[in-house]
Amino acid sequence: MHAVTVSPKFQVVIPQVVRELLHLEAGQKMQVIAYENRIELIPLQSPAQLRGFLKGIDTTVMREDDRA
Repeated sequence: MHAVTVSPKFQVVIPQVVRELLHLEAGQKMQVIAYENRIELIPLQSPAQLRGFLKGIDTTVMREDDRA
């Protein structure tokens, strides 16, 4: 686990190991969520980056009668 320090301007630096693991880039937008007792940063991705991420998903699930 990596610890960070909050600056007087309430800024934090994401450790290099985490940046590399998540392939974060300078200027990248992130969604900030306050959840229970923590802060979550979720990298936003453009629709073009998300294209094909569900390739190979199993679509043979049982559906309710009111769904086509």
